[in-house]
Amino acid sequence: MDSYHSQISQCARELENEIVEFLMDLVSTPSFSSKEEAVIQVIKSEMEKVGFDEIRIDGLGSIVGRIGHGPRVIAFDAHIDTVYPGDLSQWDFDPFTPFIKDGKVWGRGTVDQKGGMASMVYAAKIIQELGLNDQFTIYFTGTVMEEDCDGLCWQYLIKEEKIRPELVVITEPTNMNIYRGHRGRMEMRVEVKGVSCHGSAPERGDNAVYKVARIALEIEKLNERLRFDPFLGKGTITVTETRSASPSLCAVPDAASIHLDRRLTLGETKESAVAEVEEAARQAGVADAKVMVLTYEEPAYTGKIYPTEKYYPTWVLDEKSPYLQQAIAAYQGVFNKQPLVDKWTFSTNAIAIAGMNNIPCLGLGPGHEVYAHAVNEACPVEHLSAAAVFYAALVATLNGKA
Repeated sequence: MDSYHSQISQCARELENEIVEFLMDLVSTPSFSSKEEAVIQVIKSEMEKVGFDEIRIDGLGSIVGRIGHGPRVIAFDAHIDTVYPGDLSQWDFDPFTPFIKDGKVWGRGTVDQKGGMASMVYAAKIIQELGLNDQFTIYFTGTVMEEDCDGLCWQYLIKEEKIRPELVVITEPTNMNIYRGHRGRMEMRVEVKGVSCHGSAPERGDNAVYKVARIALEIEKLNERLRFDPFLGKGTITVTETRSASPSLCAVPDAASIHLDRRLTLGETKESAVAEVEEAARQAGVADAKVMVLTYEEPAYTGKIYPTEKYYPTWVLDEKSPYLQQAIAAYQGVFNKQPLVDKWTFSTNAIAIAGMNNIPCLGLGPGHEVYAHAVNEACPVEHLSAAAVFYAALVATLNGKA
């Protein structure tokens, strides 16, 4: 380990308690999608304490902290909204009263993904204190609404705020491995029409539920034959909701629909996925089925509505990418071991950054992704400081200092 790497590690150890305290402040401030305003203020206060060069809040409500003013631009991203805790009886504790036990911080959002936010803010402090950055303007973004609409926040940052980094580091949980991609996803709805009649004589009508049920069974078959990629794995499709409408519960339904969750592997597109569902409907004998890609248009906590189609493209960073090689070198330099380079199972904001805008992304984050959206969520304390070490070391490597 060279002098820069040892200094980074030592600085992170000294800051570990502050990182943990910041994370606990974040967890104790609930921040569900479109309800993040209070936690944004917590982050703003911490960025001011750390000494960021600039702090601002964009039109959707994401917080953007900046250090440095170099000609090159990179960014670190953490979404700061969380899912709801669900059935509280399944938790062993209050999910919004964080505590430390068995070397972990416990609470909703510790892994997904406020831990990444805490680590990267203090990575900024390490970068500044050790003078690791000469070349870059570095943004640290605490982004909103990811759980409801991944990537919307970065569509806004790129298109409206005109932030276009050469590299973005996603701090979603990776169990401290380096990730370089994940499947995309999309949401579709299939609608069918029927003819209503009295339930006592169903033969007089055309039951929309039966029609959509036949399509659902074809979707089940479709899932088995979707494309496979050696790195990202197989594409998937599943029915996640059914709905129907009829004049009464004593009448044959005249409309029905199914909601589809489609995960897209490399080589699958919005157009190919829609065509497959349309073919499934034809195989089911339903010629008039309507297949549509849905739109997200919910207001942010700022009141702003920024509509987007619910199509979130697949992305992969090439294994020969110089950014990936520099990340591996930084990891080896501070941890003295080879990283596992892998992929996320779920989707992240990189669908907009890399998938839509071809900006290279890679990821490393504290916590294991199996705890994302799970009860009794907890993040190892050692991951929090180690992630800060990696982020700072990557900046040092990109600057040619380590």
